[in-house]
This record gives sequence, C-alpha cells and structure tokens, in this order.
Amino acid sequence: MKSKAEGALEELGKKLVKDIEKGKNPSIEFSLRGLSNVVYDEKTRKLALGSKEATRTFFNVGHAKKFLQTLEVAKVSKNLLDVEKHASLRDVFYMAKRTIPDSSINIVDEQTETDKAIEDLELITDFSREQLHVNANKMGSVAGKVVIEDKGDTIDWSKLGSGGWSIPSNVEEIEFKKIHGKFIIYMEKAAVWERLHEDKVWDKLDCIIMSSQGQTTRGIRRLLQRMNKELKLPILVLCDGDPYGFYIYSVMKFGSISLAHMADVLAVPEVRYLGITTDDIVKYDLKKHFIKMNEKDIARLKQMADYDWFKKNKAWQRQFKMMKEFGAKVEIQALSSRGISFISDVYLPEKIKNKDWID
Repeated sequence: MKSKAEGALEELGKKLVKDIEKGKNPSIEFSLRGLSNVVYDEKTRKLALGSKEATRTFFNVGHAKKFLQTLEVAKVSKNLLDVEKHASLRDVFYMAKRTIPDSSINIVDEQTETDKAIEDLELITDFSREQLHVNANKMGSVAGKVVIEDKGDTIDWSKLGSGGWSIPSNVEEIEFKKIHGKFIIYMEKAAVWERLHEDKVWDKLDCIIMSSQGQTTRGIRRLLQRMNKELKLPILVLCDGDPYGFYIYSVMKFGSISLAHMADVLAVPEVRYLGITTDDIVKYDLKKHFIKMNEKDIARLKQMADYDWFKKNKAWQRQFKMMKEFGAKVEIQALSSRGISFISDVYLPEKIKNKDWID
C-alpha cells in the first residue's frame, strides 16, 4: 500500500512536469467536492461523488495559492512515506507553513487550508490521508473481549483498566486475533461509555462498547466498518435524542457530504439506531428533562428530513415529526434520573432483547 501511495504522488508530479515541458498551464483535475456533486446510491445505501470535476491551474489568480498548497502537502506526504513516519494534521500545517521566497506571502496561514489540501489530495490520488501517512488526534475508546495485534503488540481490549484501548487515527494495520462478542454498541459520549465500562456491559451483554466525543472520527468509522465487514458484527448506535445525535447516526450509516469520496471505506450501511428515540422519551418518562431546541436544532432537523436517504423512510420521518412536535431534545444522561446504572441494567437489555431499534 505504501509503494502504491508513493506511486500515485509520483504520477502527480510527472503529470505536472509533462504539462510544463509541453508549454501548457500546469493543471490538476479531481472530482468536485460539495453538496452539488453528492449523490445517494440506493443500491449500496451510501453517499458518493457524482461526475462533476474541478480543474485547478497554476496560472490562474483564483487557483494559484490552492494549487501551491496542494503540491506542498503532496511533498510533505511523499517525505513521510519515504522515511516511513506519520504526522498529525497539525504537524502537516507547520511543515507547510513558510513564506514564499522573495515575498511576504505564506503558503498557508491557517490549518484549515492544509486540511482541505489533504482532502483534495485524497481525491487526486485515490488514497486516504491515513494511507498518505497523515493522522488525526485520537478521540475514542473501546472495551470488550477482543484481542488484536497492532504494530507487533498484542492487546486485549478487556484488560486495559478504566480507560480502555485508545483508538488511533490509522487502523489499517490492526489484525483481529480473538473475538468474543455478538455485537457492538457505539455511543457518541465518552461519559456514557465510562458508565457502561464501569458496569461491565461488554461482559454482561456479550458485546463490544466503543465511543468518541461528538462526531465520529474517521479512525473510529473505519474500525467499525472493518469489524462489521470482516467480523460480521452488527452495530447499534446510542446518541442523544436530538437532531445532532440523529446526524451522527446518518454520517456513520450513509457517509458524510464533506467526505462522500471516502464513503466506501467509512460508511457502514448495516448500522442501526438504538436510541435515544422520541419513543423512549415517552416510554421512560423523560419529558421532564426536555431541553428546548434552538434555531440551529430546528434547521438541522428539517435538513435531515429532506435528505434523499431519509425521505422514504417512514420510521425516521415519524421520529422527525415527533421531535418537531415536542420542540425539545433529550440527552442520554437523562436516563440517570432513573438510577445511575439504569441504562446498563434496564434500558439497554430491554431494547436489545426486543430489537427495538431503527434501521
């Protein structure tokens, strides 16, 4: 994989050299990123990029700086591959941040510029940033009866104390050695994961528990996809009963609009939404813990109801309608009002036994 990624970067360089030798304006072509070029494939149940393409040329005032940023990031990636080292997104920003000779112009001023250049490079080379040796921060934990091998180290997810195993950004080289679990429960909140881990839910329910902080990282999404595909493990999603919890589920299942080009390696169409649902709010008497939705919540709810991948789903349209009628949302931790371990002892066992989830 490393040699193929290096080859893709070298091809980019050779293509630009040919443009220059022919007296042409050096150009880079890649699929256009953005909502206007995102399509939903009903067969695969994943988002994908459409056929629209973008061209970035050097001798164009509007393109020149982004063109240079893309090549600078490509150079950084090639150097990392050559020395077999990995860098963080922040590292890449500082490696690219310098002033163009004989000018006062910086190649990049903000990290968002290098982040976007890396995403463009993924489209240009057909390799993920992780395969190009660029990693993001670790923001997730996992526990369960699973033994893996990572960089030559054998790691047992059931014997790592209260913190569990910290999920890295790059999970491509992980090998699954032993698996004992029927399904995975993924949750958006680390605090909820800590409650389930302390209650040893992974042992009681014979499952694996995994979390992040808010939106699911690419490393976690890739790990979930690998475990679903390679180990045939079902995945249940546990989020706040709010538009953003629903959105986290949507991104995990179908892919995200901003990363539609990565849906094949990140999206998991088989995931199911376990809770918190609007029905849970009624069943478990959680209305007294309502938090009024703000304008952003309402806008997000409307936006999701209009997504092609939700339009024909009656179960989800019912959820959107009920939440709109409530005009309010509920956090997972509201279940703690029923007892500190209510979520572990009652809520999860009941819902899983009854297969009370939404596809």
